[in-house]
Amino acid sequence: MTMPRSHPFAQVDVFSPTPYLGNPVAVVLDAADLDDQAMQRVARWTNLSETTFVLPPSAPEADYRLRIFTPGGELPFAGHPTLGSAHAWLEHGGTPRSGDRIVQECQAGLVEVRRGEGILSFAAPPTRRSGDLEQGYLEQVVAAFGIDRDQVLGHQWVDNGPGWAVVRLATAQEVLDLDPDLAQIPTAMVGAIGAYPPGSEHAFELRTFAPGVGVAEDPVCGSMNASVGQWLTNTGAAPASYKVSQGVRLGRAGDITITADPDGTVWVGGATSTCFRGTAAL
Repeated sequence: MTMPRSHPFAQVDVFSPTPYLGNPVAVVLDAADLDDQAMQRVARWTNLSETTFVLPPSAPEADYRLRIFTPGGELPFAGHPTLGSAHAWLEHGGTPRSGDRIVQECQAGLVEVRRGEGILSFAAPPTRRSGDLEQGYLEQVVAAFGIDRDQVLGHQWVDNGPGWAVVRLATAQEVLDLDPDLAQIPTAMVGAIGAYPPGSEHAFELRTFAPGVGVAEDPVCGSMNASVGQWLTNTGAAPASYKVSQGVRLGRAGDITITADPDGTVWVGGATSTCFRGTAAL
């Protein structure tokens, strides 16, 4: 029998300035000796929306390589695990090749993470699929959400890896009131966004439902905020800089900052803090 090996481990809270009110990610560092089966087994056991494994990079320009697992499978990219893993890597002594610019390698490609103004932010990767939802799928989502079709102001594929789609409702309260029947959309990766009144602390409330990977509702979702941010800023439906609230219905206080650079790059940022640190016997 192979004896377990100790791996540095951190559980990092992401996207909330108050620890334990954001979205946790489990990060296993120095994970080069673990195979796919072991990684998936750990992710099922932690039962968090994502568990990540930090490996040596294979791309010469990358600082590290990241594999991201949900309880149900591997993702090519995810947002809050990207920021939480960068945070854990830095705390573990990681030194970026280029100052405050960290380059993460993952299945979706190279993702840039920058440090500034007390938070980490990642550059939104390009979407793999965009455009309006097909009518039949939109009708399924509307039925599962228990809303009327005329409540949907807009809808879009916003897939940057996980398969995201989103519907836009008129108000944040409509989003908060959703009580979806996910049994009607068991393979969906879908969200809903709605606006807060002008002058509010946050511009939008976002909720993210991911039954397709075994996560009923993701407390705070960086990858969906990234692709929705690209959609809203590109179409003029949101300003170049705005804040999003997420996780209210789950007792969280997610606080996400979206910033679109003049060149069109969308950055997704938030606070990160280590809540648990130790070793994992794997």
